[in-house]
Amino acid sequence: MSTDSAPAAEEPDQEPDIAPDHSLPPSLPALFMAFARMSLAGFGGVLVFARRAIVEQHRWMTADEFNETFALCHFLPGPNIVNLSMVFGSRLRGIAGGVAAFAGLLLPPTLIMTGLAIVYARFGDVDLLRRSLAGISCAAVGLLIAVVFRMMTPLLKRMDAIALILMLAVFIAIGVLRLPLQAVLLVAIPVSVGVIFLMRRKVAA
Repeated sequence: MSTDSAPAAEEPDQEPDIAPDHSLPPSLPALFMAFARMSLAGFGGVLVFARRAIVEQHRWMTADEFNETFALCHFLPGPNIVNLSMVFGSRLRGIAGGVAAFAGLLLPPTLIMTGLAIVYARFGDVDLLRRSLAGISCAAVGLLIAVVFRMMTPLLKRMDAIALILMLAVFIAIGVLRLPLQAVLLVAIPVSVGVIFLMRRKVAA
C-alpha cells in the first residue's frame, strides 16, 4: 500500500500555476500562425486571446511573466498588443521572431478590415448596422474587464499589498481624478520600480 499522499484538490475558482515550456522555442511559422489565430479570434480585443494562448495553451510564459511583459508594453508608445507581439516574438526568436509575431497579428485583420471598410463606406448609414456596432462595443468592454481580472489573479494569490496599493493609486489617479496620463506615469513608474527594488533588496539581505 503506497504511503504517498494524494495531491490536494485544486480550488476551482483559482487559476492554476502553469509552468512555461522552454524546452523548444516556437518556430517562426508557429509564431506567425499563433498570433494570426489570436487576431482572428480577437473580437473585442486581442489581449484576452493573447493571454490565453501564450500562458495557458502554448505555455510560453507564466502568468507573472505575461503581466510583466505587458506592463512594459503598456508604458511604451503605440498599441499595447502590437508592442507585446514585437517584444514577445523577439524574446523567443530574436528580431525575426518579433517580425513574425507582428505580421501574424496585423496581416489577417488588415485584410479583413480593408474589405469591411469598403462595405461600411457603402452601407454605413443603415440603422441596423449602427445598432449592431453598439452591441459589439458592450461585448468588447466585457471582454476587457474579464482579462483585467485574470491578470490580477497572480497579485491576489500572493496578496502583495504593495502592488495592490500601487495599482489602486494609479486607477484612482487616472480613472477617478482624471489626472493626465503622462504625469501619472512619470510618477508611478519610478515609484513602482524603486519600491520593488527596495523590497527585493531587503529580502536578499
